[in-house]
Amino acid sequence: MLEINSRYNPKEVEEKRLKLWDKMKPFHATAKKSPKGAFTIMIPPPNVTGVLHMGHALNNTLQDILTRYKRMKGFDALWMPGTDHAGIATQNVVEKQIAKDGLTRDSLGREKFMERLWEWKKQNGDTIINQLHKLGSSCDWDRTRFTMDDNYSEAVKEVFVELYKRGLIYQGNYIINWCTRCETALSDEEAEHKDNNGNLWHIKYLFKDNPEEFVVVATTRPETMLGDTAVAVNPADERYTHLVGKTLILPLVNREIKIIADDMVDREFGSGAVKVTPAHDPNDFATARRHNLEFINIMHPNGLLNKNAGAFDGLDRFEARKRIVQALKEKGLLLKIDSHAHAIRRCYRCDTVVEPYLSKQWFVKMKPLADKAHAAFKMGKPRIQPKRWEKVYENWLVDIRDWCISRQIWWGHRIPVWYDTEGNPFVAKNEEEAKAQAKAKHGKDVPLKQDPDVLDTWFSSWLWPFATLGWPKENGDLKYFYPTATLFTAPEIIFFWVARMVMAGIEFMGEVPFEDVVLHGTVRDAKGRKMSKSLGNAIDPLEIIEEYGADALRFSMILNSGQDIYISKDKFEIGRNFANKLWNASRLVMMNTSPENRKADWNALHVIDLDITSRWILSRYQVALTEVSKAIEQYRYSEGINILYDFFWSTYCDWYLEMIKGKFADPATQQVASLVLRGVLKMLHPFVPFVTEEIYSQFKDQEIILTTEPWPVVEDEWRDKEADMAVGALIDITTGIRNIRAQWNIKPQDEVDCSFFAPSEKGLALLKANADIIKKLVRLGTLSFEIKERSVKNAASGIAGEIRYFIPLGGLIDLDKEKIRLQELITQQEKTASSIDARLSNEGFVKKAPPDVIDKERARMDDLRAKNSDLKKALASLV
Repeated sequence: MLEINSRYNPKEVEEKRLKLWDKMKPFHATAKKSPKGAFTIMIPPPNVTGVLHMGHALNNTLQDILTRYKRMKGFDALWMPGTDHAGIATQNVVEKQIAKDGLTRDSLGREKFMERLWEWKKQNGDTIINQLHKLGSSCDWDRTRFTMDDNYSEAVKEVFVELYKRGLIYQGNYIINWCTRCETALSDEEAEHKDNNGNLWHIKYLFKDNPEEFVVVATTRPETMLGDTAVAVNPADERYTHLVGKTLILPLVNREIKIIADDMVDREFGSGAVKVTPAHDPNDFATARRHNLEFINIMHPNGLLNKNAGAFDGLDRFEARKRIVQALKEKGLLLKIDSHAHAIRRCYRCDTVVEPYLSKQWFVKMKPLADKAHAAFKMGKPRIQPKRWEKVYENWLVDIRDWCISRQIWWGHRIPVWYDTEGNPFVAKNEEEAKAQAKAKHGKDVPLKQDPDVLDTWFSSWLWPFATLGWPKENGDLKYFYPTATLFTAPEIIFFWVARMVMAGIEFMGEVPFEDVVLHGTVRDAKGRKMSKSLGNAIDPLEIIEEYGADALRFSMILNSGQDIYISKDKFEIGRNFANKLWNASRLVMMNTSPENRKADWNALHVIDLDITSRWILSRYQVALTEVSKAIEQYRYSEGINILYDFFWSTYCDWYLEMIKGKFADPATQQVASLVLRGVLKMLHPFVPFVTEEIYSQFKDQEIILTTEPWPVVEDEWRDKEADMAVGALIDITTGIRNIRAQWNIKPQDEVDCSFFAPSEKGLALLKANADIIKKLVRLGTLSFEIKERSVKNAASGIAGEIRYFIPLGGLIDLDKEKIRLQELITQQEKTASSIDARLSNEGFVKKAPPDVIDKERARMDDLRAKNSDLKKALASLV
């Protein structure tokens, strides 16, 4: 008899499997090894500053399920790992680190600060990669990439230079999103809109020729009025047409400004007259260009006001706001203040309020790139799931704005542009090429200075699908593994990353980089709140792995996944319990089977040797295999794991193993039990790789790398409708009798007699042939089988198909007392259900209660009423 550990130890098993995988390198993908071809997934590269959170755990588990499945299906499956240099985030981390020593990046200087950054990366940059490894991710770890690797950097420079040559990169002075804390430009996607309860200040702007008259201007940012160069009204607004061209005196600054007419003015906003601040508002910037207005910047990059702010020079912008409002009040120029809810942009890294700021930056002209991506999308490339995101993706492509790609930080890809002393730019891959260009222009060598800015982090990550494969150099891997198959990512970076990768792929590779984009839900707590450190509701996946195991983490997340994932720490007990059940059931089978029968293949089975229960479990196995394979192919992983959970726990363990207890001496039974369990282990492997591989190896008495084993093949000849119906009837009868025992409080140790009636001998034949199974499952005593139905007094009854059965209750229980008990229970449960129903009908409760609370209450009400329905049937069935 085989001896295996009586208890499953996830920590021990997971460490063992990880060491084996590191040694054997089973996840390494080799080009053109399989006739099925390549299957490629590119990991969304986590930030090099990152630490594994539940979002990472979900995203990478989804990727791993599909990668392991495709590998088992015979594809050359490449899952490319790597990390992103995360410009602003990483620089912030190191700046905080050196601040402890009283240093700043400026005091260190660029070269020394970069040394500190690379040293930090060397010490900490692999943290999240190691954590993903611990999760069981089957990446090709030997290929791990970093977006600032030398080869990758060459790709970034190649793209910049090429886009510049094609007229798609340009430099100019424009209003951009500016973070005063990070002191850098941000793209629209990096400056997130957040709701804000602010104010609307109504300010009097006096006429130059008649200081007794004024125009009221409303603003949400009174500090920027110091940079006003006009007041604008709508040309169709009859209230102001006679005032266009008049001169106003700008409050507090006493600068003369004109009233102009422009269609951009919303007549319904405030008084219908708006201040024009060209250096501090994107709409005003456009208006100023149309009207040839002056641009006055009143702010330093750090958010302090400059000399153009006059008396407010040197103040922080928000302190200046307070002082300006106070000064307006004192001068009688503040008409009123209204509460005003509006959206403001905040830095995605430090949450600082973003300032619209006039600055000279580098941009990518996006429309020509977006038009190509839009044309591909119209042809179904890529497919986006869920489909509701397709319109969001398409709208962004249609309404796209140019992309500000320069950042005023030091960590990142330095912009490959050099300037001569006259400010002429030379765009080149390296300084030597730039010098050659300058020499050609000037006829001699001239000193050059490289642009100090770096490129937006997303400018490197939009090249991820092909730069990781060695582009711009031609090579076998690039040709074989590109384009990729599926991208799993979060909806919030569909613009940041997904759409831009499509554009880059089309522009430089001539193909969309992936066939499918799967946007998964957000991980939320039990109350429906997004998990975050600030709310204190985040669950650390590493703590879950330590306490429950990586398989438990993976299983529980996928089991609970849907549009969003609602999870709490106790949910991981489900995954732990499942792993334990898998271990214990496998131990039972292995300890009751011989090595030969345990390793038997399908060819060893002959239907003539099999009883009805073996035929039935083989048939149900084929159904489960078909459904699980389909669910994985269609990205319905929660459905797939639920099918497996139900088949293994209920069909295989609760029914089949119980039915065959006492039959393990039969070689055919041993073979069937082993074959089905091995197949289940293979199907479960993409979801829970550690425990399945450990058990499978013990089945085979040797170390097996399960991800390289073939996926089970559907064998339709083992589908058996007759067995399905027959054993299905046995299960229905057993379930019905168990319910009768529970409803009438029959003691577990008490045997009950049962009379079966059927309209034909054929209907009774199955019961007679399997009477021992039913007796064992529900503790039956004397059985009778009759064709003609007769009356059985004081008996509970049930129906399964054409079979009717009766359990005499006399002598087992006090029947009258039990009737009263059941009626009282029905009344009590209906009262509780009605109370819940009333609560759910209360609009106030529904509005305030979290979604999960409402769902739980509704489920509780439905459960109570379902139970009552069964109890009423039980009373009615009494004859």
